Amino acid sequence: APLHRGTLSEQVGATRLHCAYHGLAFSADGACIHNPHGKLPKAGVRSYPMVERHSLLWIWMGDPARADAGLIPDFPMLDPDATDGGSPVQISQRDHLLMKASWDLITDNLLDLSHVSFLHEGILGNTDTVAAEIDVDRDGDRVTARRLMANVTVPGLFDLLYRRDGGRVDLWNDMRWDAPGCMRNDAGVTEPGGSRADGTGIFGTHFLTPETEATTWYHFAAVRQKPIPAPAEIADDLRAQLSELRRIAFAEQDAPMIEAQQTRRDAAAAAGEKPMLLAIDKGPAAYRQVMDRLIAAEKPQVSAS
Repeated sequence: APLHRGTLSEQVGATRLHCAYHGLAFSADGACIHNPHGKLPKAGVRSYPMVERHSLLWIWMGDPARADAGLIPDFPMLDPDATDGGSPVQISQRDHLLMKASWDLITDNLLDLSHVSFLHEGILGNTDTVAAEIDVDRDGDRVTARRLMANVTVPGLFDLLYRRDGGRVDLWNDMRWDAPGCMRNDAGVTEPGGSRADGTGIFGTHFLTPETEATTWYHFAAVRQKPIPAPAEIADDLRAQLSELRRIAFAEQDAPMIEAQQTRRDAAAAAGEKPMLLAIDKGPAAYRQVMDRLIAAEKPQVSAS
């Protein structure tokens, strides 16, 4: 029976996980430590190294001996005590959804934000944002894809956060990727030709947890950058609107398209077709090079003899 349907209890300072079907209990290391029906069975369940950081649970699914908490990327804006200008950060509703698509297609989607001008028109992009300066850089195994759109009509979500006048702005989107599927989007707007320090925006956080080869749990949230001062009721309304618009963009626009892409990719692979790369694919191409190298490094070495 699946233990995620069970319950937790604290006994003598130790946490027990109880099976909801027949009552067997397991310790944090996976050992069966209680059997209400007689002797303890010589059986257990697999346990995984886990670290709590930035209000998230980071689980190492591979060889426990290779678990390295130093590889956890930094997301300080999600810390419970995070501040912005001395005040607690304003964070949207933490949300998640199950996408019927492989994690790598979702990563492609996030590292190539040219699609927002079409798929998210009116919310995150528009016809003005199609043309952009694209720059990709690597810092070790970290990849950052940057898009700068100068003097464009402000998209709806950023208009809510900024002047609410439908005017023209400089818009930036800097998506940072850390292996295997942790992304932070530094996105915002400012006056045309102005400084980012004088604008406002969000840190969008995106975390991908593969469920199967073709399904992925997608966790997301947004933290406002340098929010323009507003009464509490307006700030609460903005938080609700920001949460709703982001869910619409991801659940009602991204998910159906990426899931359709998964179906198309499966058919293309079966037919022996190969994907085509465009100039906008610099970000996805860079992270795939990193992932290919990391995966190759973890594969067992086969002796030539």
